[in-house]
Amino acid sequence: MKKNLIISLFVSLLLTANSFSAGSSDTGSSKTKTQYDMAVTHIKAAKKFEEKNNLDKAKKRYEKAQKLLLQSNKKFPNKPNTLNYLGFTTRKLGDYENGEKYYLQGLAIDPSHVGINEYLGELYVATNRHNLAVERLEVLSSCNCQEYQELKDIIAGKKVSKY
Repeated sequence: MKKNLIISLFVSLLLTANSFSAGSSDTGSSKTKTQYDMAVTHIKAAKKFEEKNNLDKAKKRYEKAQKLLLQSNKKFPNKPNTLNYLGFTTRKLGDYENGEKYYLQGLAIDPSHVGINEYLGELYVATNRHNLAVERLEVLSSCNCQEYQELKDIIAGKKVSKY
C-alpha cells in the first residue's frame, strides 16, 4: 500500500511537471501567436488582396509582415522560414537586392529549402537572370512539389508570378 502511494505521488509529480513545460518553447506557446505566425497571417491576407488587384492593401499587409519578421529574426536569428518570408516580403515591396540577400542567407543555412529556392528563382526571373532561375529549378527538380512546377512555368513564360 505504501509502495502504491509512492508510485502515485511520483506519477502525479511527473504529470504536473510535464504540463508546465508542454505549452512553451523558444518561439512561444501554442496559445500565443508569435511574431512569425502573425507575419504569415499578414502575408496570406496580402496574397488575397493581390489576387483581387487591391495592391494598396496588399502592400500595407506586406509592410506589417516585414516589420514582424524583422523583429522575429532579431529575437530568433537565422531561421530559414523567417529568412524566406523576409526575402519574400522585401521582394514584394520592390527591394529585390535586399530580398535576394535574405534568400541567400536562408540558403546558406538550408540549401534545399523549397520555398526559398522557388521564390529566389522568381526573383531571378523578375531581374532577368534566367540562368540563375534555372539553377534554382534544378535544386527543386527532385522535390516532387508544386513549387517546382510553378517555377518551371514562370521560367518558361507560361505563367506570370502571382507572388
